[in-house]
Amino acid sequence: MASLLNYLRTNRKRSALSQEEVAFMLGGIGESKSSRISRYESCSREPTLAAALAYEVIYGKPVRELFAGLYEQVEQDVAKRAKLLSYRKRALHPKRHESLINIISKAAP
Repeated sequence: MASLLNYLRTNRKRSALSQEEVAFMLGGIGESKSSRISRYESCSREPTLAAALAYEVIYGKPVRELFAGLYEQVEQDVAKRAKLLSYRKRALHPKRHESLINIISKAAP
């Protein structure tokens, strides 16, 4: 089953919070504060690291769960690049190759 890129709206609704209230807790000010939350929830904009960590505090869930689909994409991309890097390094650095194999095996679905 494919995950949504993020579960921000779902968690906001479960918490009975408005976009304005979430924006306030994220430190948003000005007339466009709720539009920023809307852009995060619709995946048209990725939040900063500080905002993602604030969401973790607000909803009490780890960032990797709040952004499950994005996390899966990043995990797959890193695993592919680690595998490619492993092939490149195998002959030159056997010890580094072993650590890359550990990364690949951890990230494999």
